Amino acid sequence: MKGTDMASKLVLLGTGGGPTPKAERSAAANAIVVGDATYIIDAGNGVARQMAFAGLAFNSIRAVGITHHHSDHNADAGTLLHLAWCSNLQGPVTTFGPAPWSEIWESFLEYSKTDVDIRKVDEGRPDFAAMVTAKDVVDPGVIFEDERVRITAAWVNHPPIPALAYRIDTEDRSYVISGDTTPCDSLIELARGADVLVHEVMHIPSIDPLLQRSNGQRLREHLINSHTSSTDVGHIATDAGVGTLVLSHFVPGSPAVDEDIWLADARKGFAGELVAGRDLMVI
Repeated sequence: MKGTDMASKLVLLGTGGGPTPKAERSAAANAIVVGDATYIIDAGNGVARQMAFAGLAFNSIRAVGITHHHSDHNADAGTLLHLAWCSNLQGPVTTFGPAPWSEIWESFLEYSKTDVDIRKVDEGRPDFAAMVTAKDVVDPGVIFEDERVRITAAWVNHPPIPALAYRIDTEDRSYVISGDTTPCDSLIELARGADVLVHEVMHIPSIDPLLQRSNGQRLREHLINSHTSSTDVGHIATDAGVGTLVLSHFVPGSPAVDEDIWLADARKGFAGELVAGRDLMVI
């Protein structure tokens, strides 16, 4: 990463958890903006419109990283780039995530082929497939670097699916996006000394409305075994020595839990700057 005098910022494009669309929050998506370049981590449904609301130019996208292949994190990864290409995105764009990300991307190219072929002829647009590189993250470590950012990946614990967290280091700040995970040492090491940690959070006493379904007990087991409770998240931030903890990927996201409850629970384990994330918040 070469030196640059461009300041960075984090935009919370979506702070909701779970696949069901919600009136209260958009699905998981984050943008790290450095100068005129944007780096997206996770792309839940509606991320392209959230970029428009945030005033982020589509042709600023340089990379898209997916933490894991649950639909609230990857549903619009292909759609974001397709719609950005329909606007003004010229590329190149690097995309990455756990396997089978490269296969998922190839499937999206097939899905979008009819529209892409028409627009290449009628609108003179560049080759969509050629402008995007898709790679599977196999080993932890640095997986993307350019003159503005260095992105490092670490495996986290989100059974039963392979899941990653990402650290984005810029010249002026460092950001860590937890993705979905239980408390785990690999995340703490990745986040060590970071300026900002965006961490998923679940309020266990409020998840019962999600369980009114035929497989509710199985869902409860999954939630408990693969996510981080609101009373544990502050301890993670403290152990990692981060400056600011941003709560996100709220479960439940609907019906909404009062913001003061999230903050009070997290504060039990963390004395630093604490933020309850909201859609389109800039940090």
